[in-house]
Formats: sequence, C-alpha cells, structure tokens
Amino acid sequence: MPHLEYEKQHGHFEGKVVCGVDEVGRGPLAGPVMAAAVILPREIPKVIASQIHDSKKISAKQREALFPLLTELCRYSIAEASVEEITELNILHASLLAMRRAVEGLNSKIDMALIDGNRLPKLVCKAVAIVGGDNISLSIAAASIIAKVTRDRLMAKLATEHPGYGWERNAGYGTPEHLEALKRLGTTHWHRGSFAPISQLQLLTG
Repeated sequence: MPHLEYEKQHGHFEGKVVCGVDEVGRGPLAGPVMAAAVILPREIPKVIASQIHDSKKISAKQREALFPLLTELCRYSIAEASVEEITELNILHASLLAMRRAVEGLNSKIDMALIDGNRLPKLVCKAVAIVGGDNISLSIAAASIIAKVTRDRLMAKLATEHPGYGWERNAGYGTPEHLEALKRLGTTHWHRGSFAPISQLQLLTG
C-alpha cells in the first residue's frame, strides 16, 4: 500500500518540495513512452489517498475516476519521449528522458525527486531511485496513474486514426489482436521499429 514515509523523510511536511516520478509505456510495440511528475499537497484527503495505488493494480475505471481528483489536487507535469527517440536512444534511456522532461516541466525548485525504478534520469535536483516505488510512495503512485491515463487516452485517440490494431484496448502492447493486425495491416509510423516484432516484420515485408 503506498504511503508517505519517503516524502516525510525528505521534508514534505516541513515545506520541502518533493515530487514523485513514474513512467508508463516501456513495453508496448507502438506509441511514445510517457512520464509524470507529481507534487502532492501537504494535506491530501484520506478518502482520496486510500484509493491511490500503482496504476497497474487498479482498474481503468478507477484510474479514470482518480485522474481529475489528482490533477485538481496536485501540481503535476506530463512529458514523453517519441517513437523516434526510443529508436535513437533505446527504451531505457528514452524513459529516463521522459522522466527528466516531466520533472523539468514542473517549473519549480525541487528539493527531492522520488524516481520509480533503479536508474536515475539526469536532473538538476537531488533524486533517489526506489525499486517498486509505485507500490510504496504515494506521490510515485499518483504519478503512475496520471501517466497511465494520459497515455491510454492518447493511444485511444491514435486508434481512431489507425483502426484495426485495437490500441483503444491494448494501448499498443503486443496482444494477440495487435500482432494479428500487424500481419494484416503492416506497421504505422507509431510502431517502434527497434522492437523485435516490428523490426522482424519490416524485414519480411521489405
């Protein structure tokens, strides 16, 4: 259950600015990787805090219900790294770039950034990596929800422009529906050419 112990350790309740950062979309075959950085208010209603979990552990309906509450309560920033940047940098470094952009997008002096994972993006502020942070830190969990909802909405929008792949359901992940559509329809410019299923298909189709 996410809590505020890490935020407390770094002065959240004494006026220090602590943000939680998480990314979403490292695994999909299509679409950008996205990150959010979130600064929780000093006081957050218990009824809302009790609902904040790692975005992967709550339903799409729960995430959608929490999204407007979190974006109203918190200071936040959302950023992405493009498909082209994923190809150029690799997915790990593109994810770190999206995280860095999200923190910079807060346009605030940050005293501490809590980063989900075991690698730190290049930041001008102090930062700590927390493995499984979206399960532990309330601000990282909030960031995971904001990033997930934003990316899912983007993929649903792109699905209307590129129908047939099921992105409105699979968010670009390599589900059987998506893989079958790739065989039928080929790839789009939103597909990650550096990912094996896409690069192999592009080799076969020439």
